[in-house]
Amino acid sequence: MGELYLVRHGQANTGATSEAEYDRLSDLGHRQAGLLGDWLRAHEDGFDLTLTGAMRRHRETAAGMGLLPDIEDARLNEMDYFALARDIEITHGVAPPNSQDDFADHIPQTLAAWHAATINGTEPFALFESRIFDALAAAAKPGKRVICVTSGGVIAMVMRQALGLGPAQMAHVLLPIWNSSLHRFRIREDGTYLVSFNTIPHLDAPEHASARSHI
Repeated sequence: MGELYLVRHGQANTGATSEAEYDRLSDLGHRQAGLLGDWLRAHEDGFDLTLTGAMRRHRETAAGMGLLPDIEDARLNEMDYFALARDIEITHGVAPPNSQDDFADHIPQTLAAWHAATINGTEPFALFESRIFDALAAAAKPGKRVICVTSGGVIAMVMRQALGLGPAQMAHVLLPIWNSSLHRFRIREDGTYLVSFNTIPHLDAPEHASARSHI
């Protein structure tokens, strides 16, 4: 039986108005990555394979954790939510979110439209899903321990595949994902099984409460 650990990147540039601006860690994101790396070294055995997506925030998170990636795979990159938000505004008249509460309403509508192929963003929903599945199927094997630094949308898609979630449930899974969180799966020949979701053991202590963030 293999193990797959997915890590969401640390907090990125939350004031961004484009994917390019968003794609770098904030000071808090760097702190989160360092704390997670310390926790893993103290509590976990090593990994047979380390993966990251090809985005700057993935690389910066891995570096902050003290990880040297074996593979940088663009198939593990996040969806371009800015492009999807643009498309759903043009096609369906849904205004972009201006707050976290707005985002909680916006993302289920956006994922539903993307899944239904009434919006496309920079890639179809089906391509986003298949590229993630293909990348992890090639890397995560029974008997191997794999850690992958990626993004919340990728993690939500793996949850969709593991639990058979529809787009509405996938959106509900995506919304609460913490920055620098850990998500563990067991890999068997007959499928991928969820072990734990959205844990932040490195931030559980009261003195780290201010380091917890969703966006």
